[in-house]
This record gives sequence, C-alpha cells and structure tokens, in this order.
Amino acid sequence: MSDAVYVQITATRGSAPRDAGTAMKVTLRDITGTIGGGALELQAIETARRMLTEDAPEREETLPLGPGLGQCCGGAVSLRFTRETCATDVAQVHAHPDVTYRHPPADLWLWGAGHVGRAVVRACPPQAFNITWVDTGADRFPPQVGSHVTTVPAADMPRLAARAPVQAHHLIFTYAHDLDLALCAALLTRGFASCGLIGSETKWARFSKRLRALGLDPAPITCPIGDKSLGKVPDDIARGCVNGLLALMPEGETA
Repeated sequence: MSDAVYVQITATRGSAPRDAGTAMKVTLRDITGTIGGGALELQAIETARRMLTEDAPEREETLPLGPGLGQCCGGAVSLRFTRETCATDVAQVHAHPDVTYRHPPADLWLWGAGHVGRAVVRACPPQAFNITWVDTGADRFPPQVGSHVTTVPAADMPRLAARAPVQAHHLIFTYAHDLDLALCAALLTRGFASCGLIGSETKWARFSKRLRALGLDPAPITCPIGDKSLGKVPDDIARGCVNGLLALMPEGETA
C-alpha cells in the first residue's frame, strides 16, 4: 500500500480558488501544500485517505464549487488522485525577518487554522501582533505556537466574534463559506479596527448581497484579501495580508 497520494488540479472552469497544476501531498497523518482550502480540499483529503486505507485505485473527478460543497465560487475543479510523484507549487515556510517596531503590538484575531491561517501566523512579526487564533476544535491547530499566539477552540465561532474587542483586526479564512458569512455578520454588528475575508470577487458579491439583506453594510470588510501581484499560494496571500495590516500601524513596516 502506498504511503501518500498526490492530489493535483488538472483543470478549472469558471471561478476557482487555485489554478491547474496546483497540487498537495496527502498521507494518513499529514498534508503538504494546498489546492485552495475549504470544503473542496476537505473532500479531496477524505478521498485521498480513503484510497490509502482501502488501497483503492487512482482516480480523477470533477467537483462543482456550488451548493453541494457549500462554496460560492461558482466554478468547477477537476482533480487527479495519483501515487506518482508530481510537480507542485507547495509553498515553503519562510521565517519573518527580524524588524524593530516602534508601536505596541496590535490585537489580531484569526478565524480559521487551515493553510492560510497557519501561513499568516508564520508571517506575523511577534513584536507587531498579539494573535488570538480561533477554530472549531483544538485538533485544528498545530501542536506548538509562539508565545504571542493564543489558540481558542470555539464550537460557536460567530458567538465569540460578537464579543471580540472592537479595537482588534480580523482575518477570516475558515473551512466553510456559511461560517465565513456568519463571522462577517457578527463582526459587522460588533465593530472592528479592520476585517479581511479570503475569497474571490464572485464570493464577495454573493456575501455582500446576503449581508445587505440582513441590514448590514459590507463596505468595511476587505475581500479578496492579500495582494494578487504576490501570488496565490498561502504564504503569498499571508505576506500581502500582513503587509496590509502593518501599513495601518503607526510607522508601519512591510514584510
């Protein structure tokens, strides 16, 4: 039985989180790389691990990114599951350079401990941010985090968001679009220093419509987050997010 399955995006149609050629490696215990996160990735991981435990044959499938997966992208992604080595664009971990910051650490709340959440934690200078990192269960977090990071397992994340400090900055990237939307609504009601949401322009158009239907103004939320010129892998998205946050600080520096 093979000890790893490679999941590669072979084609996309319409709006999709990652491009063709993106891949990740899945073992029974670990994941390297990402094909875009969210429900698409969770389903792909389950399929890959089922192949490993059942010694199932290699396969290809096309998944629509619509109601079936609870995603708003509206496109479709074709995946190949193989035990052959394939070229990937898996991002490497980059330590943040040592920089002196003159302002006190800012409160940063991260909603979601997936690939992008972990990349943001890696990219954040410890001197610049006190991080509260929230997800639905303790098993969602890495085993070790820095002293400037507090992990918070919360079964009801929107309820916690409704009590978050109003001076805090927020970045939202959970595994489910419905949860992302509920967090946006809770934070808009509560108030914040800044708030960013991962997603496509299609996702944000749908979210904006739903938030307005709730009587909320979506304008204070930034979506998509990051900097397109830096790239689409998690570490690139994280670098753009952190640069944007630092620019909001007094005498902000960029990563």
